Amino acid sequence: MSETGVHGAQLILLLLLLFVTTFAALARKIQTPYPIVLVVAGLLLGFVPGIPKITLDPDLIFLVVLPPLLYSAAWVTSWRDFSHNLVSIAMLALGLVGFTVLAVAELGPWLFSGFDWRIGFVLGACVAATDAIAATSIANRVGLPKVIVDLLEGESLINDATGLLALEFATAMVVEGRHPTVGAGLLRLVYLSVAGLATGLLLGRIVEWVEHRIEDGPIEIGVSILVPYAAYLTAEAIHASGVLAVVAAGLYLGRKSSEFLSSGVRLQTRAVWSSLEFILNGFVFVLIGLQLPSVLAGVRELSLKQVILYGAAFSVLLILLRLLWTFPGAYVAHFIRRRFLHQNESWPTARAVFVVGWTGMRGVLALAAAMSLPQTIANGSLFPHRDLIVFLTFSVILVTLVFQGLTLPPLIRLLGLARTSDPNEEDRHGRGLVLEAALAELNELRRTDSAGNAELYDDLAQHYKHRLASISAASEEYDTNAGERYFQYLELSRALLDVERRTALRLRDRGEIVDAVLRD
Repeated sequence: MSETGVHGAQLILLLLLLFVTTFAALARKIQTPYPIVLVVAGLLLGFVPGIPKITLDPDLIFLVVLPPLLYSAAWVTSWRDFSHNLVSIAMLALGLVGFTVLAVAELGPWLFSGFDWRIGFVLGACVAATDAIAATSIANRVGLPKVIVDLLEGESLINDATGLLALEFATAMVVEGRHPTVGAGLLRLVYLSVAGLATGLLLGRIVEWVEHRIEDGPIEIGVSILVPYAAYLTAEAIHASGVLAVVAAGLYLGRKSSEFLSSGVRLQTRAVWSSLEFILNGFVFVLIGLQLPSVLAGVRELSLKQVILYGAAFSVLLILLRLLWTFPGAYVAHFIRRRFLHQNESWPTARAVFVVGWTGMRGVLALAAAMSLPQTIANGSLFPHRDLIVFLTFSVILVTLVFQGLTLPPLIRLLGLARTSDPNEEDRHGRGLVLEAALAELNELRRTDSAGNAELYDDLAQHYKHRLASISAASEEYDTNAGERYFQYLELSRALLDVERRTALRLRDRGEIVDAVLRD
């Protein structure tokens, strides 16, 4: 790379980081999900004179951005909830993807001049996978029931793999003229899934073995950043699903991390990954908006009226297809879970199903998939309607992110789905059991201690009882005023820590201690 190229890349990265931080701060100020604000800001910035023209590179998305974002999402996903909802998740991540691809393949020729079912198949594969970042950020802020959030997050973890598989078959049909059979498709899906999951789990076991033998924050953080790329590239090298490999490694190591990460390293890792995830997400949402000028340049043969009509019609079609699938899909999944898995699940309400249907937002993966289509086919001619496919994909991303994203909060409140029950019930239950176990162990140690440390044991026991009372106010076993006293204890502790901090700063300012001592 030339010096000019290096300086150009530095300028672009600095501008993108400036855009991301500035508009993310604006999003927080106006209380709007930052993906929506960043996309709209990118749209506007794309037409500002002097702004560098930044073209989205599909390889950058698939090889650099996608693995860590998938890994981060899988890491914090509860395996208990994921496995419990697996049938419902599969109904969206597998069934809905297939339904979307086939429906667009069938309806595409009716909507767009010159399309045949194969081009419709390609278009459907590009837009089949959803991006749950915007939806879940809204859902968590509004207080959507946790089971719906779990479904959306689980769907987004798996449907990337099924969408990319569909795109692989669709592209082969157009470029090479091949017509894969249903049997070949199923075999390919089985291999992609099994080999991808096995790769991720094997790598997870290796990393777990390594992690148990090191205790160094920077090294462990470096390993955590390496894992998603290693899983993705290893799976891709054996023609398996890199997406599923990353998800499997993330789910496994996320569950095991509490056993091999110390508390200090866990805090460091969370800080690094939170920043990395925010920056990568911010980059891709701004990049989506910045693509508008180049996307419009590819459909210059269409009038402005046709462009708007095509984009709106296709976006409405996809929204309707998702709603059309989610209702029967939810009821079929409920039947399977109760009848065959014996899960005591309540019947899904129409309001909850409608919200799941309304959260089919597309993201950067859809645009990267469309832009990864080859320019030419096997006979040397141009890939049919490639520019229109890219434009339609961009339109769907814009409409679903902005329109559905902005209407989701009032819709949730209108349907009465904003969470009203206490979300910390399970947290309190778990903390109570943990503290009771500690008290029981303390009493056992007291009985076996002959050193006469009764005052020490009494002090510790009183401290634990106050903590327990603060989360078990209704318990008859403990003083009902103990919880209030514990909160007063916390307030006093924080006040004293503040005094210690101010005193340490004065010592540093007077030169009595150096900055390194202050930081320690």
